[in-house]
Amino acid sequence: MSKKPYYITTAIAYTSGKPHIGNTYEIVLADSIARYKRMEGYDVFFQTGTDEHGQKVELKAEEQGVTPKEFVDGVSGEIKRIWDLMNTSYDRFIRTTDEDHEKQVQKIFKKLYDQGDIYKGEYEGLYCTPCESFFTESQLVDGKCPDCGREVQPAKEEAYFLKLSKYADRLIEYINTHPDFIQPESRKNEMMNNFLLPGLQDLCVSRTSFTWGIPVDFDEGHIVYVWLDALTNYITGIGYDCDGNSSDQFKKFWPADLHLIGKDIIRFHTIYWPIILMALDLPLPKQVFGHPWLLQGDGKMSKSKGNVLYADDLVNFFGVDAVRYFVLHEMPFERDGMISWELMIERMNSDLANILGNLVNRTISMSNKYFGGIVENRECNGDYDDDLKAVVSGTKAKVQEKMKDLRVADAITEIFNLFRRCNRYIDETMPWVLAKDESQKDRLATVLYNLVEGIVTGATLLEPYMPETSEKIFAQLNAQAIPFEKLDTFGNYVSGTQVTEKPEILFARLDEAEVMEKAHELMEAQKQAAAGEPVIDIEPKDEIKFDDFTKMQFQVGEIIACEEVKKSKKLLCSQVRIGSQVKQIVSGIKAYYKPEEMVGKKVMVLVNLKPAKLAGVLSEGMLLCAENEKGELSLVVPEKDMPAGAEIC
Repeated sequence: MSKKPYYITTAIAYTSGKPHIGNTYEIVLADSIARYKRMEGYDVFFQTGTDEHGQKVELKAEEQGVTPKEFVDGVSGEIKRIWDLMNTSYDRFIRTTDEDHEKQVQKIFKKLYDQGDIYKGEYEGLYCTPCESFFTESQLVDGKCPDCGREVQPAKEEAYFLKLSKYADRLIEYINTHPDFIQPESRKNEMMNNFLLPGLQDLCVSRTSFTWGIPVDFDEGHIVYVWLDALTNYITGIGYDCDGNSSDQFKKFWPADLHLIGKDIIRFHTIYWPIILMALDLPLPKQVFGHPWLLQGDGKMSKSKGNVLYADDLVNFFGVDAVRYFVLHEMPFERDGMISWELMIERMNSDLANILGNLVNRTISMSNKYFGGIVENRECNGDYDDDLKAVVSGTKAKVQEKMKDLRVADAITEIFNLFRRCNRYIDETMPWVLAKDESQKDRLATVLYNLVEGIVTGATLLEPYMPETSEKIFAQLNAQAIPFEKLDTFGNYVSGTQVTEKPEILFARLDEAEVMEKAHELMEAQKQAAAGEPVIDIEPKDEIKFDDFTKMQFQVGEIIACEEVKKSKKLLCSQVRIGSQVKQIVSGIKAYYKPEEMVGKKVMVLVNLKPAKLAGVLSEGMLLCAENEKGELSLVVPEKDMPAGAEIC
């Protein structure tokens, strides 16, 4: 029998900067749901990606002296790196600059225009650049953007509009007859009372005041407004074609089972997006879930406060699965969750190191000590066994019940309750006492078998949330994940299996004072960077070996002559003395240095670069430069006076 399809998406991350741990929470949450659905037997397609157009991107690119495409390439690469670091199992990482997406957006826009759902007019209102949104005066909160609290600016321009009002009554009826469409319930009430019932204004879906976007191909000067562009990724990413040539993948997976998004963009996904789909005559997604925010212990994360937590920093402190556990376990179903250094240390030491890690370590150690690592079910039953078995075999149903409502934190709690019950079973049966009585040998073997069975069941259920940890547990117990349909039965672990001789510590206890000292240093550095000179993060290149580095020859050079390269706006040609020889080097630094300023400078040179012609002039090396966030260049010079030819090593 073919597997039932399940399509899950996250909101695509906006490419304005590096995602903090609150942004990262969403992708980890979606990944845990996708992994769980696969474990249940579904054919899952999990899509995420980046939203790359808009005025904010255009402005940031301009600030850094790069093109918008260069800017989003860097940021999208960083976002993908973080998603991969967190071991997320997405099937497609879509970018709104992908060619297939851009073509379909243009076709969708034209289709809606041709059928009268999009019309041309003029917009005059108040615009929030960070949110890419227009608002009326009445929608502002204390005169500022109701979504982000920032200043808004008056804006007036020719634009195309989507007829939201045409579909409003139909959407209201749909929401009323599909109670699970918007979850949690509080989000549905907010959308109905604040937006739908008071009446919808038509939505601006094109802009002319900036250029970074998908062009409206039948009206030069207009670009498709970011929300129509971004929202349609959910269908373009799986092969939708509005000409009727959609892919088999689209036919299989649409409508989406779940759009997982932050509560701050619930309006776009439960009002604008459903109306776009209605206009395209497509079914609506089965559910839109607006998750709460993950906040720092002292409030919303802010660079100026020096309290922004990034996933890669936390992974360096705690490890990938520990960070996954923190963000998933600490997030309530509806309310905002809190995360702090102190809480993470406490969870690491109590839940992960003690409850789980110590349980696995003790069980393996006792199996080796008493039976040479052989775990055998001798079926010598005794007190406490029935209760343990009931908890182990009953946890699957409890997890299923929680996951049915996307209560991921509660599902994890049920799994750790299983591990707690195993720890209590050790205290109740006291294997160290049984080991002193030869007549209790079979009973001791059965106790250890029961423990291993409980651990393997728990590790199987834990896999969607902490996949690396589950794999480590299976490897140490010489086991495999239990098939989902067998998780409610006891006795799946193969009797007579040998566990590892040397158990690995899954989670080491941390010294709170030591961690807090390092965390304080990290936060202070972040705060100073925000208050002082900017720092620049670039996408890391592949690691090289030391032997690769030694192939490059760097030396100090002295510029003895310099002139402009004719017919070039960027190039200077320098004669550089390096030891007893002179090399001619062409550099693209004309905008930052005059030829006469160059003469006499001591510079750092890559000497053994293969000669090449630039603008028809031979260049025999490279001058090293640093580049700031605006793209401005500065020659790298030795701090102290060094002779021409000195090796840089």
